[in-house]
Amino acid sequence: MNEKAAIETLLFVAGDEGLALNEIATLLACSTQHVYQLLMELQQECEASKMRGLTLLQVGEQYQLATKKEYAEIIRSYAISPLSTNLSQAALETLAIIAYKQPLTRMEIDEIRGVQTSGSLQKLTIRGLIEEKGRVDGPGRAILYGTSHYFLDYFGLKKITELPALPEMSDIEQDYSEKESNLFFERFNEQFS
Repeated sequence: MNEKAAIETLLFVAGDEGLALNEIATLLACSTQHVYQLLMELQQECEASKMRGLTLLQVGEQYQLATKKEYAEIIRSYAISPLSTNLSQAALETLAIIAYKQPLTRMEIDEIRGVQTSGSLQKLTIRGLIEEKGRVDGPGRAILYGTSHYFLDYFGLKKITELPALPEMSDIEQDYSEKESNLFFERFNEQFS
């Protein structure tokens, strides 16, 4: 296995949360000194190459991949282009989770959705619908996400408490049970009519 490629893969998957040196060392089963050397080589390669749009950043104790500054305008163009005006189902689900449970970290959102959400978070941040609301005290100092003032304006809300109430779980289960029951009787009647 190419260790530098493995580090790049891990940092990509970790998204904007990044990974600490000791976390990477544990995942690769090697020393922190060796991982640090590989990170410095990867950073130099990213910076030196005109063929790469990513660079390696160290933010506090965390290492993360980020886009190079010279590509900021193309990212901004993408964010406001017709190609990205409609939010994907994944982005809408992520936005709903943040709106109702804020503030929370990417890991908490991932746990609720059951999938990795860093792409959706980046898109929502670029679109100005969510923003950093602080950082968690503790290892890694994970970013806490919440909705922005633009989110309220976009959805015509004065404050976040104006969001419609979520249905109770018992209501959802009852609706599901009724639909399942109706479907059974429809099919039963079709068969014997």
